Amino acid sequence: MPSPLCAPDRVRRVACIGAGVIGGGWVAHFLARGYDVTAWDPAPDAETKLRRLVDAAWPALEQLGLAEGASPDRLTLTATLEEAVAEAEFVQESAPEKLELKRSLLAQLDAAAPAGAVIASSTSGYPMTDMQTEATDPGRLLVGHPFNPPYLIPLVEVAGGEKTDPAAVEWASAFYKAAGKSVITMDRELPGFIANRLQEALWREALHMVANGEATVKDIDDSITEGPGLRWAFMGPCLTFALAGGEGGMGHMLDHFGPSLKSPWTRLEAPELDDSLRTAMVDGCDEAAAGRSIAQLVAERDQGVINVLRATGRLPEQRNEGGDK
Repeated sequence: MPSPLCAPDRVRRVACIGAGVIGGGWVAHFLARGYDVTAWDPAPDAETKLRRLVDAAWPALEQLGLAEGASPDRLTLTATLEEAVAEAEFVQESAPEKLELKRSLLAQLDAAAPAGAVIASSTSGYPMTDMQTEATDPGRLLVGHPFNPPYLIPLVEVAGGEKTDPAAVEWASAFYKAAGKSVITMDRELPGFIANRLQEALWREALHMVANGEATVKDIDDSITEGPGLRWAFMGPCLTFALAGGEGGMGHMLDHFGPSLKSPWTRLEAPELDDSLRTAMVDGCDEAAAGRSIAQLVAERDQGVINVLRATGRLPEQRNEGGDK
């Protein structure tokens, strides 16, 4: 990998390739952090949908706090991929999860982006080793895995492939931190990375319970939002379990509860996602929505995360113009 175009905290122009839910969320995040953003998506209505997404996200971003000079007006959509990355100092790719598409697209981006510009993929599970096979300079290709919506959820998991230059991973991690993200830099590849593997285990167990008639969709969601989820907002499962050991911490917890690991409390093999299970999940979610539209649910979710961040001290409380709370 050639020398980076600039230091991670000196980046001014970011290119976002793919402008769907994830790509559009990245666009909104980078705009709110004060970057100039060029975007490209092959869909004929991409610009209309992207600008609508940014407008919908902006009220939440204003609450989070905008960087100086941040504005939706700093977004430019281009007619070609090549135009989008021509002057980019960092590239975020967010194409659909299709391996062959990722391979060819990353190769195109490698050919078109300025030498030294790091290129990150928003893949949810593919190792970069599997995606960088067609690129001329695979050393600058890496994974920058966000969580939906990227403009609101802080975490991004960074991981290189077998041919990724470690310096590119280090640079990208520093860039994401400068761009306001919370970063986990992985020192090895792991399909699905960290958070998705944990989410997947919970998701599979939920599907088993619905498929077997053991719990409803609402029961499952309530069991998290009214239970462990309240703790997980500020303390992860490992430290939470350590507290279950009292003064003895994790050691006592493992000694005391370790035998239960052999109990039939979970089924990690995925159930058959047949029509019956699919219908049960869809109907259950419709029932849980209780007539609220997707837009209403998104707004509620965004505000809820902001409230949790503020309540747990990770976001300053809002003050009025007079300086009072």
